[in-house]
Amino acid sequence: MTDVHSPKNTRRHHWRRDLVELAALFTAVAVADAVANTVVHGPDGPYLLAVSAVVLIATAAFHTWWARRHSHAPPPAPTTAGTGGGAAAGGTALWRMRTTVRDEPGSLAALCTALAHLRVDILTLQTHPLADGTVDEFLLRAPASLQAAELTREVAAAGGTGTWTERADAHDLVDTPARVLGLATRTALDAAELPLALRQLLGRCTIHSLPAVSPTGRPTGATAPVEGVLEEGETVMRLRDPNGGAITVERPYLPFTPTEFARARALVELDARLGPRIPRSQDVLTLPEGREITVRRADQGDLEAARAMHERCSDRTLNLRYHGPVADAAGYLNHLLSPRFGRTLAVETASGRLVALGHLMWDGDETEVALVVEDDWQRRGIGSELLGRLVALAREAGCESVYAVTQSSNTGMVAAMRGLNLPLDYQIEEGTLVITARLNGLPVPRTRRQAGRAER
Repeated sequence: MTDVHSPKNTRRHHWRRDLVELAALFTAVAVADAVANTVVHGPDGPYLLAVSAVVLIATAAFHTWWARRHSHAPPPAPTTAGTGGGAAAGGTALWRMRTTVRDEPGSLAALCTALAHLRVDILTLQTHPLADGTVDEFLLRAPASLQAAELTREVAAAGGTGTWTERADAHDLVDTPARVLGLATRTALDAAELPLALRQLLGRCTIHSLPAVSPTGRPTGATAPVEGVLEEGETVMRLRDPNGGAITVERPYLPFTPTEFARARALVELDARLGPRIPRSQDVLTLPEGREITVRRADQGDLEAARAMHERCSDRTLNLRYHGPVADAAGYLNHLLSPRFGRTLAVETASGRLVALGHLMWDGDETEVALVVEDDWQRRGIGSELLGRLVALAREAGCESVYAVTQSSNTGMVAAMRGLNLPLDYQIEEGTLVITARLNGLPVPRTRRQAGRAER
């Protein structure tokens, strides 16, 4: 409804206000004159004036102090917060949470209300439909003081079951479609990225690539249906490897949902359609003696050249690398050169002769590094160069550590690991030395390429 004021009423209002202001002015002048006469003509006039000044100054100072302490203090935090509310005092923490709710109207609203009472912000939400409910996956920003047990208890009271929580970081702020597209791009560019893409897609899990044929040439019996399968309470996923064999993904702490299974299967199908592929970049380096070598990625197309290098290596060199019968060494090459099991770097001379191989192998949720350098090319810095590059690749892949299995008499490998300038752990197992380098929170070791050497 709109109020309407006539010009007559407005004019009357102005006259009244002017009369009130004029009366107030005359009253103030009269009071001031009376006070002045009392102060000037009274016997204690000067003292009364001084006391009045002190009182006024003290009153002004007190008013200023009170205003700064109370009037300009930060406003109190609101008593309630929704999915877009502010953070609680004392900092915040990111959480990933997954819970199952009934597939009925109001179930998600009840869950959001419970989170709001805890002053928790919902940053992202994904839904994974099931036959008898829905798995909701949240990325949450919560007060730093909130404990996982309290969060789980409130979610359960709101109807959530099978709740799982873990701390998240800034990397989880990327939305799911963008993250999946990024993983698909990496897989399309490099076949060795498939196990890593699956691990990043599915979180903390263990991935095993099981070949159809063992390194000794015997069938392993590893296979999977074309469409894949979920096993053991949906905590194990088996997918058919396009290269033969099977890819097994295990996540005992959290069952896979049909949505996650479909995403993983789509990545494997993309890998199958694109076929064998590796990046073809290569670096030309100059050794201290002045000779040039080329470092590049290798795959199963280098099998014959690798076998020829093995034939030129001494028995001691092969024994230090493979820790077993020298006659079986060549049988492992086809397995090692497969991008499904890791990444391999090859070193070639100017004439195209293969003289060294460096392997970075995905071993479940761990990563192994191994080197073999032809005898005539040892002690020229090739092993250290390869090892530095392999560790850089492991760091880029998000690995927390790498380990090398060797013998204490292999002083070259021990020196190369120490040359990484990384924290090392040493362990002796039945006469075999295992050296583990921890990568978390440390810079990627410099390679000659990063130091400004020639590249082509």
